[in-house]
Amino acid sequence: MDQLHNRITDVPGLRIGHAEDVRALTGVTVIYPDAPAVCGVDMRGGGPGTRETDALAPENLVDAIDALVLSGGSVYGLGAADGVVAKLGALGRGFRLMDLPDIPRSPVVPAAILYDLANGGQKDWGVTPPYYELGKAALDRVTVEFALGAVGAGIGARAGQLRGGLGSASQRTSEGIHVGAIVAVNCFGSVIMPGTDAFWAWPLEQNGEAGGYRPDPSLTVDGDDWGAAKADPSGAMGRTNTTIACVATDVALTPAQAKRMAQMASAGLARAIRPVFAPFDGDVVFALSTAHQPLAEPSQLTITRIGALAADCLARAVMRGVYAAKDA
Repeated sequence: MDQLHNRITDVPGLRIGHAEDVRALTGVTVIYPDAPAVCGVDMRGGGPGTRETDALAPENLVDAIDALVLSGGSVYGLGAADGVVAKLGALGRGFRLMDLPDIPRSPVVPAAILYDLANGGQKDWGVTPPYYELGKAALDRVTVEFALGAVGAGIGARAGQLRGGLGSASQRTSEGIHVGAIVAVNCFGSVIMPGTDAFWAWPLEQNGEAGGYRPDPSLTVDGDDWGAAKADPSGAMGRTNTTIACVATDVALTPAQAKRMAQMASAGLARAIRPVFAPFDGDVVFALSTAHQPLAEPSQLTITRIGALAADCLARAVMRGVYAAKDA
């Protein structure tokens, strides 16, 4: 197995764009498929903030999206999708049941947000939060090679007691299946093992991509030792949380299959963060299919393999995002 850029954009048909408000210490990341892409979603956190996720249910009308938004800003950040919708609509992209003259299309742009309002940035924006403009700017900047770390939706993130960030990773199988992940890591839990610099997900690291830290072989961990989480079991409840992510493949999937991919990929967060999916986390994982190649038979086994690779890529992306942000 190998990867080209070791980013989600190794999946053919995807580009990524970031935009930040450095003063407010917040930002937006846009995932942009070159053509409408099938999308599924899995929400495990107890406090999610999302847009258009109900539309992704397999039984509903919409079967593909035009873009996906990951944003800081809590509820204010959902406005980033408005900027993306406006720009895509002006470009003539979006859903409609039939062609009617002078009737604009309706771009389908799901979104998820993380809470970075209490991170020290200046949030005195009054009635004009920056997210509408940040959404448009991020869409303008989509590219295959994009920055990791304290950028985009991850610029104001915290990973437990460490600086969080934007991470990505990819995998290409020997027969050419591409799988990738992108994540903004703003978790309540810790990404490192107690008393060490080693990531929980260190066995999944490839080619030193997250610094190559390793734990002492004699290390054991008590169930109530959360290490560098935002609080320990006896401390105050953390509220500045949520990890939001997207995994993708170039294999053609149905909406139901994409949802299963998202569900399996959520295991990657559990491998990389402890504790995870807490009542005050809003953890959300989307899954995209760009459909550049058919689903190989036996289909259920192929979906299982893609879901397992997506979980590994997501765990690696968590490590890479935090590692890339540590010196920012």
